[in-house]
Amino acid sequence: QVQLVESGGGLVQPGGSLRLTCASSRTILRLPNMGWYRQAPGKQREWIATITQGDNTLYSDSAKGRFTISRDNAQNTMSLQMNNLKPEDTAVYYCNAKDSLASSANTYWGQGTQVTVSS
Repeated sequence: QVQLVESGGGLVQPGGSLRLTCASSRTILRLPNMGWYRQAPGKQREWIATITQGDNTLYSDSAKGRFTISRDNAQNTMSLQMNNLKPEDTAVYYCNAKDSLASSANTYWGQGTQVTVSS
């Protein structure tokens, strides 16, 4: 079992920045795929970014150019640096991890952290 805990959310003005962090209770060396999702009120959960053990990254169109995903194997953390935030980025952000690349992989979620972009 893996516990994931997000932190770093908050209220920020449009154009501002936030850095979200996801701390894992288990070494992330055994979590080959980690990522971020978000869910705005009344909307479905949306994929934002993924990072692999080899530090390959993928971004949604909404995140590309503004968000950067990274992982720190020594600290067992994953981060999402969000720049030039917009009101439409307001959502609960969730950390996600899979413990293998197989289709039968276990998937873990954090409890979420609220990001509000408003003036």
